[in-house]
Amino acid sequence: MTQQVDFDHHSAACTADPVTYYDSFREQCPVGRTPAHGGFVYTTRYADVTRIARDDDTFSSSRASSGEDRVAIVIPSGPGLEQYPIELDPPQATEYRDLINPLLTPDAVDRLRPMIARHATRVVDAFIEHGSADFVRDLTNPLPAAVTLDWLGFPEEDWARLAGPIHDIFAAPADSDRARRGAEGLAYMERRIREIIRLRRAEPASDATSVLAAQHRPDGTPYGEDELVSVIGLLIAGGVDTTTSLTGSVLVHLSRHPEQRRRLIESPDLLDTATEEFLRAFAPSQSMARTVRADTEIGGCPVRAGERVLIPWVAANHDPAVFPDPAEVRLDRDATRHLSFGIGTHRCAGAHLARAMFREMITQVLTRLPEFQVLEDGLVAYPTRGNQSGWDAIPAIFPPGPRLGAGSAPGTQPAFTSSFNKAASFEAVVTRAEPVADGVLALTLARAGGGELPTWEPGAHLEFRLPSGRVRQYSLCGDPGQRDSYRVAVLREENGRGGSAEMHEIAREGVTVGVRGPRNHFPLVAAEDYLFVAGGIGITPILAMVRAAARRGSPLRAVYGGRSRASMAFGDELVECAGERAELVPQDEFGLPDLDAILASAGPATAIYCCGPSGMIEAVERVCERLGIGDRLHVERFTAGDAPEVLFDPAANTAFDVHLARTGRTVRVEPDQRLIEAIREVAPGLSYDCEKGYCGACETRVLAGTPEHRDSLLTAEEREAGRTMMICVGRSSSPRLVLDL
Repeated sequence: MTQQVDFDHHSAACTADPVTYYDSFREQCPVGRTPAHGGFVYTTRYADVTRIARDDDTFSSSRASSGEDRVAIVIPSGPGLEQYPIELDPPQATEYRDLINPLLTPDAVDRLRPMIARHATRVVDAFIEHGSADFVRDLTNPLPAAVTLDWLGFPEEDWARLAGPIHDIFAAPADSDRARRGAEGLAYMERRIREIIRLRRAEPASDATSVLAAQHRPDGTPYGEDELVSVIGLLIAGGVDTTTSLTGSVLVHLSRHPEQRRRLIESPDLLDTATEEFLRAFAPSQSMARTVRADTEIGGCPVRAGERVLIPWVAANHDPAVFPDPAEVRLDRDATRHLSFGIGTHRCAGAHLARAMFREMITQVLTRLPEFQVLEDGLVAYPTRGNQSGWDAIPAIFPPGPRLGAGSAPGTQPAFTSSFNKAASFEAVVTRAEPVADGVLALTLARAGGGELPTWEPGAHLEFRLPSGRVRQYSLCGDPGQRDSYRVAVLREENGRGGSAEMHEIAREGVTVGVRGPRNHFPLVAAEDYLFVAGGIGITPILAMVRAAARRGSPLRAVYGGRSRASMAFGDELVECAGERAELVPQDEFGLPDLDAILASAGPATAIYCCGPSGMIEAVERVCERLGIGDRLHVERFTAGDAPEVLFDPAANTAFDVHLARTGRTVRVEPDQRLIEAIREVAPGLSYDCEKGYCGACETRVLAGTPEHRDSLLTAEEREAGRTMMICVGRSSSPRLVLDL
């Protein structure tokens, strides 16, 4: 029998510090039964949460399974409009997911970015001249509301009136006057949704509601008004206050940690990675619930049919078994395995839109209000963080700034604002592959089909999506002035996770690879002079920096260490760029570099850059801290990330055909091509997210053939059954695969 304990996720202790609260139960009783709120079973571990969220046969989201017509996906359940598809189980839920997924694909969201930026500029313009604001009232609530409701086709006069009640439901104590006003507002929202549906059916426009209102089921019958009200109501609720919550929490965090705010300002491309870490650390939706359909067990503990089970995303996101040192917010952590968007059938369909709105708001703040300060005494948190976390008020002050105006020309926007548009995905072809040191292969790349490549600056890297499905980042080490080619260098790590070995195996003249970028988490800041310290393959970003600083005539010193001269790539180029200011320190000739002496030579205005093995970087950090110059140190680590990978031999890839049953199309997948890339060409409404095999967004039913599983999500039993697969990384062991697409 599961142990009964005093657990309540709505308690004052959990509201004060949810992470510590769940940590204590994870250590003492990771799965337990509590009498709170009518009784339920709680969980705390990532593995248990993902298993429950993905097992719709055993753990139901529907109201019918809970035995009453109340919201069944939270504890305690409460009144509210039924929300499709999140309160349905497959196969019922699948029909509605197929209805909304094409509206929220990465490509569809990309088309919304100019509208998002326009609204963000307008919203910030409204308060920037005052030098103060309540970030919730003035930014994080009105912006998501305007974007979501504009996208859906609601007129501007509805935006504030519909956004307010949703926020009130989360921010007000239960049974308060404000909560009752929120409920009344939701009733008004339902009436307005019905009016807009009827209007769009009579007079279609170019908005999402018009698209939804015109859709038909596979049998040709139109969707009923009640169904569309449920779907659109969920889109509004999901699009408004969740992004409000995330953005507010991040603004509070960056005010408390100005060093991280400064790093994001200096390295705007880092926001792409940091967004996933912020989602992990500050999940808006803290928990959801399921109803057990049949007797089962969770984490070794028996659970009875009919019982309610809490699945806390916040606890899973802070499980040290998955995220080392989870209490730390690391801007460069690979946190894409977080569960803040859920996992399985009910993973958030609006994840791409939520990220786009969040990034635009944070970008506007860091660009236009970089010195903002949150007034801690005025912070007002949600009364409970059991289901939803967030802030009701975030007062802040900042130096007043200028309005940009709705008609601002693109060139008037700071460079930070457009940084994500530069990180494009495209195909590159290897034009040259040559060994440049022991175990180091230099690759020259051009855009497939010809043409100029995106611009880049020293410190930038490219993200490679390899035929195996692995994702790797390699620093650009060529000349930014050469727009027709890129150069990277790859050290083959025999004891690594397989990415570098795969690059060495596939890299030959004429091979095409998918890349994204460039992105720059390690920019060269303006300084009076520079000290560069490189170790091993860490020379790659440093070489481009030294070249740029030397061309500008900046005073510099470059120290490059390695095991031997034969192992040190680009040593000759470094000397050619920096002359006598470059120092090569092969360990077999001179021993280890004298870091104390090297770093002590830094002047009061010297910017210090270091890249190389983690041990060397940690030693440089210690010396800089001891010398009191840590604030001038910039580092980039080459790490494997926090996410496990399924290991396999990419050389065994074979070509196969994939037939899409619903579209009737058959496509060929070549050995050096990913399955999802082939499918995207003929199925533009495809749902996907991480493209690494562990978020579950692209899980697809297999109707025939034998899938080759390369994800880290499916269980051994699911792999053996072969009924579904993750098409972002999976392949086929049979010559032909038939998918339910």
